[in-house]
Amino acid sequence: MDQNRMPVYEALNRLKADRILPFDVPGHKHGKANPELTEFLGDKCMVVDVNSMKSLDNLCHPVSVIKEAEKLAADAFKASHAFFMVGGTTSAVQAMIMSVAREGDEIILPRNVHRSAINALILNGAIPVYVNPDSNKKLGISLGMTVDEVKDAIKAHPNAKAILINNPTYYGICSNIKAITELAHAHGMKVLADEAHGTHFYFNDKLPMSAMEAGVDMSAISMHKSGGSLTQSSMLLIGKNVNADYVRQIINLTQTTSGSYLLISSLDMSRKNLALHGRETFDKIMKMAEYARDEINSIGDYYAYSKELINGNSVYDFDTTKLSVNTLDVGLAGIEVYDLLRDEYDIQIEFGDIANILAYISVGDRERDIERLVGALSEIRRKFKGDKAELFEDEYISPTVEMSPKQAFFAEAIALPLKDCIGKISTEFVMCYPPGIPILAPGEKVTEQIYEYIIYAKEKNCTILGTEDINTEYLKVI
Repeated sequence: MDQNRMPVYEALNRLKADRILPFDVPGHKHGKANPELTEFLGDKCMVVDVNSMKSLDNLCHPVSVIKEAEKLAADAFKASHAFFMVGGTTSAVQAMIMSVAREGDEIILPRNVHRSAINALILNGAIPVYVNPDSNKKLGISLGMTVDEVKDAIKAHPNAKAILINNPTYYGICSNIKAITELAHAHGMKVLADEAHGTHFYFNDKLPMSAMEAGVDMSAISMHKSGGSLTQSSMLLIGKNVNADYVRQIINLTQTTSGSYLLISSLDMSRKNLALHGRETFDKIMKMAEYARDEINSIGDYYAYSKELINGNSVYDFDTTKLSVNTLDVGLAGIEVYDLLRDEYDIQIEFGDIANILAYISVGDRERDIERLVGALSEIRRKFKGDKAELFEDEYISPTVEMSPKQAFFAEAIALPLKDCIGKISTEFVMCYPPGIPILAPGEKVTEQIYEYIIYAKEKNCTILGTEDINTEYLKVI
């Protein structure tokens, strides 16, 4: 297909040229009704913030320009079909799970999944079968699923409908996605990939294997993370053995009927850029990330890790565009370095957790930006270095699952002080965000270790989400 084409972008430009008089929504009428918003975002933005119409197609049931744009995306990503998603990758992950599993069905997944996957189980009543991933105790990060762990889960749960894989994790860790996919298919199970942080895998063969190349059935990708589109715009890729028409029906259960053309056109335009320039783009990003790792590791105490973690098993591959840095030898938690970078140096990185920080590098960065980050980290070490920070235990705590997420979430519950919740079953999530991986999910027992971890995270000023109580002093339990 002609990857130079941008059907939605072209249709919006034709609309601008036609100077259509709007008697439809949105009510700002190309910005005229909201001059402050127009001044803030600009005329060019407001004039294309329009509703679905004949010339622009309809995201819920595309038959023209959106349909053509989705075909071009499928071609670029080597998928059988691609859906444009305007509810973020959260909506894509949930559509995947709800397409393959129903109430009471089992689905095998790593416990270090994003909250969106467990939310899907709350919505449809499917039962999680967790594969508890290995951990790197020194770094305090969870690793990938091993093939043997998946084999054991399949043997114990032969009627599971699907397996979900992170490709990669937030930190850049990849499982052996091809071997797991072949194993699952041999047992009649679908394979779903959360590729929120792996969009770039499709456009450079120096990077780990993409989900579609591995033969998975569905993959959720965050175009807005490493693909260059606007925040909240993502795609859902479909393999050849999935009924795309049924999947669209599932998507339409929750996705808006008023899809933003700002988001849709950004997907269309970013796909073109990736298809035509992805290889050289990610060559440049890998080079910048490697330079940053070398410079950070030369400071001392920081550890910017990479492919040396590969062990052929729980770390089958590593995404070298990720700049993941362990901070504990500096005597600081990752979240403390995160806060210092933002508050003292005006540098906003992606996240800090108990033991690590992650800086997201894109083609929009320049070498001098990298040098500024490295310089700030060096100064933080010089000014704030303390005794080695003790890792709580590690970032991942194996859960004790007592009931399904749906049962727990909708159960009668009472709010108790955190300390009084030990031994009881939570009906809420507790998670540090980012990355949004639950410390505790509905249906899991509150253990002493989990309680202590939550208290430690609060002391380190991690942003904790998921509870009705905004301060996470109380937790709702059964």
